Order: sequence, then structure tokens, then C-alpha cells
Amino acid sequence: MHLITRNSAKIILIAWAGATASVAWCQSTGESYPYRPIRLIQPFPPGGGADVAARFVGQLLSERLGQTVVVDNRGGAGGAIGTELAARAAPDGYTLLMVTASTIVIHPLMNKVPFDPIRDFDAVVHIANVPLILVVHPAVPAKSVQDLISLEKNQPGRINFASSGEGTISHLAGELFKLLTGTDMVHVPYRGGGPARSALMGGQVQVNFGNMLASAGDVRAGRLRALAISTARRAEGMPDVPTLQEAGVKHYEVVQWSGMLAPRGMLRAHLDRINRSVNTVLDLPKTKQFFLSGGSEAVGGTPQTFGALIKSEIAKWAQVIKQSKLKVNR
Repeated sequence: MHLITRNSAKIILIAWAGATASVAWCQSTGESYPYRPIRLIQPFPPGGGADVAARFVGQLLSERLGQTVVVDNRGGAGGAIGTELAARAAPDGYTLLMVTASTIVIHPLMNKVPFDPIRDFDAVVHIANVPLILVVHPAVPAKSVQDLISLEKNQPGRINFASSGEGTISHLAGELFKLLTGTDMVHVPYRGGGPARSALMGGQVQVNFGNMLASAGDVRAGRLRALAISTARRAEGMPDVPTLQEAGVKHYEVVQWSGMLAPRGMLRAHLDRINRSVNTVLDLPKTKQFFLSGGSEAVGGTPQTFGALIKSEIAKWAQVIKQSKLKVNR
């Protein structure tokens, strides 16, 4: 029979207190995080480009963290359903959200949504940048951006540009072009980038600011003519196509970026762990190649730089919406 003496009881108490302090220290520093699966909400249906990217990054993040990252598709309402779900989740580090410029910036500016892009979220990390490409139907007598501008000024209101929908990045890319060039094009919204591109190839519209990956094949096949890239730097996938700034449209830059957010109030140590892990994943050669093959560029960086990007994009697009006098459903 083993008796616990007063001295041995002290040893047990000291050991228990030490273990408790150790657990508390691990929780406060994030060393034990994550100790269960993480849900990564993707606010679009399965199968799209955003979903493919979320699953690719999620799988590598799982390997890095030693815990499963489960991609949870919650599509609908322009991404608002999944985004609201993330905004209302506990900020315990076990719910994350993949977003794009359209879902977290443009859609909330154009529509009433049940969340605030800044107040309800902590920025985690910038994932990737996707350029848009300015393309025209081959029958359009414009071989350059300056040709297109001259054509629009000589025939105001006669040129139509297609977008993937009202209040999407391709819509506002066209509105920004009109503002910076003093031209007048008629916006024709479609239900997605595919229908918009089909209408352009069919000659129902003349211009489109489309996803570079989706349009590149049609450009190479001669079904569309590429005039410029929307980003500040030329795209590696189409190095011969100039940027809009190079083509003479000063200050023009449009990026369909993606990134990761967390519900506001996530423990800083947990947020930093996710940020470091995603940056490591994005720096892998196979990740860089994955995004490059899709016409985009892996980015990374700190939570602060991504948070600053979101704020600057909100200010930029709010101004474009105001100056373009677009209909806002708020």
C-alpha cells in the first residue's frame, strides 16, 4: 500500500501546477495550435477557379500544420452567404475564409450585406494576384489600346463591353477604363465570365475585361485580340501583351486578388502561425508553378500588408462606383 506523504503531495501539486502553466503557455503562444481540424470556408460552389486554389493551398497547409484543413463550400449571394458564416464563427482559429476582391470589397460596396469587411474580420495573408486582360472581337478595328480609345471617342455609346455580372471586377474594370480615358462604352452584364466571353466571340459585344487564364486560349487561337493586361506588370503567361499603363492609360491597375481572413478576434499567436505556414506553402516551387499555370501569381506577406490592401481597395472602388454613378443596392 502506497501512502502519499505531505512532501510527496507537495511534489504532485507542483507537478500539476507546472503542467497547467505549460498548457496555458502553449495556448497563449500558439505552440499547441492547431490540435483539431480547421475549416476553410470557400464562399463559392465547387469546381471554380477559387475552389481549386482553396483546395490546393488547403492540402499543403494541412501537411504543414499536421492537421486536416477541410474546405467548406458555401456558395450563394455573390459570396455573401459563406462570408457571413465566417463572420459569425468563433474566433478560435478553427474557421478561416478564402476571399477575392469581388467578394470582400466590390460586392459589399454594391449590395447590402450582413457583415462588415473590416470590422468583422482579421486579415491573415494575401494568397495570389490574377490579372485581367482587355480583349476585343477580331472584327473591331482596333489593334491597340489607343486605337480603341479613338474608336470609342469617335463613336460614343456605340461600343459595348461585356462583364461577368453587375458589380463584378470585370464590370468595374471597364468603368475605371471609361473614367481614366474619358470614353463611353455601354455595359452589358452576363451571368458569368463564360457567357460574357461567348457573347464577345459571337460578336454581340465588342470588348471584355476578362480573366487572363480563361481568355488566353481564345487569344492564341485568333478568336479574340488581346490589347493589354490590367496589372502594373506584364503577365508571365503573355509577356508580349503590354500593360494598360504602358499603353498610355496612366494609373490604371486592376487585380483580381485572393486572400485569407479570420473572424475578428483570433488569438494573435494563432493568426501568426497560419500566416507563417501559408507563406511557406506559397514559396514552394510547385505552388508558384500551380498559380503561374493558372495565369496568376502567388504573393504572401504579412497580415498588416494584406489588411492595408483591403482598405485601399475599398477606398479605390468606392470612388469608382461614385464617379461612375453606378446603381448601388444598399
